[in-house]
Amino acid sequence: MIPLPLRIVRRARRRISLTVHAARADSFLVSYPKSGRTWFRYVLSHYFAAVAKVDEAINLHNMFSIVPNFDLDPVRGVPSYRFTGQPGGVPKVWVSHLEYRASLFLNRPVIMMVRDPRDVIVSAYFHATRHKHRYQGTLAEFIEDQTQGVPAMCHYLNGWARGIIGRPHFILSYEALSANTEADTRSALEFLGCSVDDVALKNAVEAGKFEAMQDRERAEGIPAHDYDRNDTESLRMRRGQAGAYGEYLDAQLVDRVEALCNAGLSVAAKKLIAATGMLLPA
Repeated sequence: MIPLPLRIVRRARRRISLTVHAARADSFLVSYPKSGRTWFRYVLSHYFAAVAKVDEAINLHNMFSIVPNFDLDPVRGVPSYRFTGQPGGVPKVWVSHLEYRASLFLNRPVIMMVRDPRDVIVSAYFHATRHKHRYQGTLAEFIEDQTQGVPAMCHYLNGWARGIIGRPHFILSYEALSANTEADTRSALEFLGCSVDDVALKNAVEAGKFEAMQDRERAEGIPAHDYDRNDTESLRMRRGQAGAYGEYLDAQLVDRVEALCNAGLSVAAKKLIAATGMLLPA
């Protein structure tokens, strides 16, 4: 018998491990990149740390031990989750940017975070050019890019719009969370089946205010990310504003983003985006 290549064996083992972790999840928190996931994770981490009486200040590094990525990274992934084996209290919320696959996410509940695509594409452009240094074209060219621009965003949203059908889910928009962080975080916690502690919630929202998080990022950075923290446009906490795309996109580029979304998004995905206030023809 010819042995399987090592990479195939490792891939199979990884897939089995992720499926086991998926089955144990209380919920997934999913979003397309640059939709506000880091911010919301930080708020949730502060809240869960408070109710679990974690004797450690929460920051942009140890928050992954409370609300980890849905991967096997020992620092930021599920293996770093600090409440394994402890009964009750903190729900297991695995966080992911992965595209929807039924065999991977099983039928677990989902909190899906969405953001106005016009803001997302601007943020994604600066992330690609100033944070990751993996793109060198113009913003207009980035919008059209099949792997990082609007077409990729539409593909992701179409998949998850199908994926949440028939499973418990909660749609959380960046815009609504910005307008009333406490109310929308409370709704998400109630979706997770948590009995909400009002004091812990207020403190978590206070900790997650944009200016405080931006200062913390400048001081601490993000684990596994090497970038110029003195360059505001390279930060994960770059602007923290809803509807700021107009400062970067002229009318022609706004029209182009909207046209690509209108052509590329399914009817179900357009309904998801409607939660952000961006309305597209059905």
